[in-house]
Amino acid sequence: MIQATERQAEGRGPFAHIARDFTASIVVFLVAMPLCMGIAIASGVPPEKGLVTGIIGGIVVGMLAGSPLQVSGPAAGLAVIVFEFVRDYGLSALGPVLVIAGLVQFLAGVVRMGGLFRAISPAVVHGMLAGIGALIVVGQFHILFDAKPLSNGMENLAAIPGRVLGLEPWSLRATEFALMIGLLTIGVMIAWEKLRPASLNLVPAALLGVVTATLVAYFFQLDVARIQVPESIAAAFALPDAGVFGVLANPGLIVTAVAIAFIASAETLLSAAAVDRMHDGVRTDYNKELRAQGVGNFLCGVFGALPMTGVIVRSSANVQAGAKTRMSTVLHGIWILGFVALLPWLLREVPMAALGAVLVVTGWKLVSLDHVRHLFHAHGLLPAAIWVVTFVLVVATDLLTGVLAGLAMSLLELVPYRRNLKLKVDESHDEHESHVALEGTATFLSLTKLTGALERLPANRPVRLDLDGLKGMDHTTAETMSEWLARRRKTGAPVHVEGSEDIRRLIAAAA
Repeated sequence: MIQATERQAEGRGPFAHIARDFTASIVVFLVAMPLCMGIAIASGVPPEKGLVTGIIGGIVVGMLAGSPLQVSGPAAGLAVIVFEFVRDYGLSALGPVLVIAGLVQFLAGVVRMGGLFRAISPAVVHGMLAGIGALIVVGQFHILFDAKPLSNGMENLAAIPGRVLGLEPWSLRATEFALMIGLLTIGVMIAWEKLRPASLNLVPAALLGVVTATLVAYFFQLDVARIQVPESIAAAFALPDAGVFGVLANPGLIVTAVAIAFIASAETLLSAAAVDRMHDGVRTDYNKELRAQGVGNFLCGVFGALPMTGVIVRSSANVQAGAKTRMSTVLHGIWILGFVALLPWLLREVPMAALGAVLVVTGWKLVSLDHVRHLFHAHGLLPAAIWVVTFVLVVATDLLTGVLAGLAMSLLELVPYRRNLKLKVDESHDEHESHVALEGTATFLSLTKLTGALERLPANRPVRLDLDGLKGMDHTTAETMSEWLARRRKTGAPVHVEGSEDIRRLIAAAA
């Protein structure tokens, strides 16, 4: 239900902004529909599984979430690990694994581990997302040819020249038509994002690309593969068979469940932090968000759907469309349910190549070289190297290996401060301002304590941040401090930072 703190912040309860929430929900629904289906296809499962996850993420998680304006649903960040899992163990084994992953997330929220996930190195997270983006691009490239992706990223990459050289432009067949449909979708998306007028800024490029491709394929009766959805939405909510949980006797599946819980939680909480920077409303309760995601993934496991996370693309569309409460997220889930229940025949006209094209563009955006350049210029060689190693290993081996290697490399940042890794945080308040003094070394090991102290500070009150006692600061803490300062100052609350020039420069460079 809508929380009391939200009601106080909004003044008149959950329906105080129903008009703006209704409009925003339509925008998010239009953004979510092609992504839900496309991510399902990229994950190697039927498209309706992605729609079920979108419905659960909207209606159930939307009601429980600790980040009211964040939208949850299937995420590109988990598509690779799900694809490999379904390939090795089959779709029936995914449900039990998600049940366990959901329980892990819920318990993590109960024991208040939300802050720990925020301490993960940004270099690891962005390197992981870039690697996932690259894998999505090379995998969905084959969907553009109405072909299935191969078993891993390197095989997909090696097969690309053969796909291109196998084209016969002088003898158009289904393969050539599919590629034209995919390229049309990509062209429309890119053109719309660059040329759309301000008055139509909320019309999603992905939706426009898919609609255009669908109309062309329909009117010209092109012989291309189209998505397949069941006649009834009830068929998409598949309860597990008796005895299916016996697969959990395999220890490897437990490891996969924990990996999904870890990656989904990290991506969700980082997305929530990004959403907080976009608006001035209720801040995220990270532990509550973890519990809500746990419930969502548990239900996705029960109904045999895809795993979910909080997703930044849909969440940013929600904020930009003017959403004020969680009602916009809940309503978008209702619209997905209604559309799939009433118009499944329309979904069956959508070309597979069009959804593959949407994922190619989505994956390409995840491969952000701007972030590794920022890490190098702001924090030096080691954080940039962490990004590169994580990216390369995610692409060349697997996601878990890349993330674990990146986390291991993050420990090297502690070496210069190994003799003093403690951080002392002193808070005091007088009638004029709040005072926070830090002493020791600020690293990701103490980030939970630091962020807790900063977020407890009264809103709209001057703060004096004394960093004179700091001996050092790693890039994870610098990035977090920079984000907190920007968010605080955006509200109009003055913050005066005192400390060595090196520390202040480090925080400023992270901005």
